[in-house]
Amino acid sequence: MAGSEKQSFVKMDSGNRAKQFMPFDALKGFREALAEKERLTVQKRKLPEEWKAELDDKLRRIQCMDIITVEYFFKGEYVRMTGAVSKLDKNQRVLTIVDTQIPFDDICDLRRERE
Repeated sequence: MAGSEKQSFVKMDSGNRAKQFMPFDALKGFREALAEKERLTVQKRKLPEEWKAELDDKLRRIQCMDIITVEYFFKGEYVRMTGAVSKLDKNQRVLTIVDTQIPFDDICDLRRERE
């Protein structure tokens, strides 16, 4: 540098300094889209009539606040959930566990947990 030329540097605070090293996602949502594409999906199984009758019987015996484990079809996969029954709408044929609504027709297995 020449004698009278002096550069001045402004000190960056630690919060801004850390931001420059954060990962950059140029294609927002791309990783999530790839993960969704890689997820294996299955076809919904057709249950035999005797299984349907058994499920209907179990659903008739379920009451609000029962703790149950239910397996059901959701978005191309079978999901298992355990929780308290918060609502059982027999007219609409929907079982609600906490705040998850599950149509009766998507249920493939159901059991009441021991108290």
